[in-house]
Amino acid sequence: MSRRPSVPIVLGFAALIAVGTVLLMMPFSSESGEATGLVPALFTATSAVCVTGLIVVDTPTYFSTAGEIIILGLIQLGGLGIMTVASLLSLLMFRRFGLRMRLTAQAETKALGLGEVRRMVTRVIGLSLLFELVVAVVLTARLIIGYQETVGRAIYDGVFHAISAFNNAGFALRSDSLMSFATDPWFMLPICLAVIAGGLGFPVWVEIFRHLRGARRWTMHAKVTLWATAALLVVGVLGTTVAEWANPATLGPLSWPGKLLAGFTTGVMPRTAGFNSLDVGAFHPATLLLQDILMFIGGGSAGTAGGIKVTTFALLAFVILAEIRGEPTVHVLGRQLPSTVQRQALTIVLLGVAVVMLTVLALLVISPFGLDQVLFEAVSAFATVGLSTGITGDLPAFGQILLVLLMFIGRLGPITLASALALRERVRRYELPEERPIVG
Repeated sequence: MSRRPSVPIVLGFAALIAVGTVLLMMPFSSESGEATGLVPALFTATSAVCVTGLIVVDTPTYFSTAGEIIILGLIQLGGLGIMTVASLLSLLMFRRFGLRMRLTAQAETKALGLGEVRRMVTRVIGLSLLFELVVAVVLTARLIIGYQETVGRAIYDGVFHAISAFNNAGFALRSDSLMSFATDPWFMLPICLAVIAGGLGFPVWVEIFRHLRGARRWTMHAKVTLWATAALLVVGVLGTTVAEWANPATLGPLSWPGKLLAGFTTGVMPRTAGFNSLDVGAFHPATLLLQDILMFIGGGSAGTAGGIKVTTFALLAFVILAEIRGEPTVHVLGRQLPSTVQRQALTIVLLGVAVVMLTVLALLVISPFGLDQVLFEAVSAFATVGLSTGITGDLPAFGQILLVLLMFIGRLGPITLASALALRERVRRYELPEERPIVG
């Protein structure tokens, strides 16, 4: 792998989006048999490849079966590509700093070889297909038994939603997303578990399987990812359920079990899948803000989730805690956190905030929508979530193009930026005199 791995990655994903755009523009991809315009096709292809789920046209009614299969293929290729690329970059950086980390991680210092690449890619594909197959079987059985779907239709729907869920894409074959299944635990819980599984990331699953085989030690990355994911899920589920409990347009009319299930689903989806079992446009402003925060944080590294990643968020929390305590170094779960990682995390967060805020400002100028809706839309695009208050299709073409760029940056930006910052680390041969400015 080259010293600038971000270049072929960006070009590869751009090429896949271009191919998907051309295919979706073809008459055979639409239900009406007419050619699709450039902007809707480009938006849909980008949303699928970047496993986002935002749409400007209704997927089940606008696209033909061929169009839906193209979208599904783009989701699968995009999700596998993200997991594979992120995992390979993680391994490359692990090898790059292997000598320094040998005592704590027992890392080898040899270069990333062809055999390792092949083994990594095979495991990523195998893990993805395993999760998708299990979820697809459960969903297919539920659609046949509970909804009397034909076997062919149930298999098609089950496979589509399983792939979309594990890849955190959020594309659905119902115009109301998953609102018609809001109180069905046999359908919604497998979807939620697939979303969580895909969002944890391949390196974490490797460690989970190692521990099932008897390994004892957890890496800092796995522990931080698992604990932060669990904490954010609890915050998301409790916050959403409490805020929407009496809302007559969301949880209000449901029974207690229905409220708990729909609240759980709504708290999981900002991990970052774009399915919704409640009307997002009817959420309380507090719920929208909470989901903005959860979406921006996102899921685990080297997984199908977007956002700045839970590890980035958690590590910065440890940095803040150390500064409050007046400690000279940052310790995380019994290990010292290198200053380079702290700077990288801060850089990713601040650049993410800057990109989102610039897009929000632009959308406020060119569209008639308010801050709550526009902010939600921009964060959802950047974090490749796909949840929407319903304004995506009503944005002007330029606004939709901005969201296309934001989805692309949000999907590839944190990965390529983190790898570029890490691989460009170099030793300074001299230091300038120290001086402290006034802070605060």
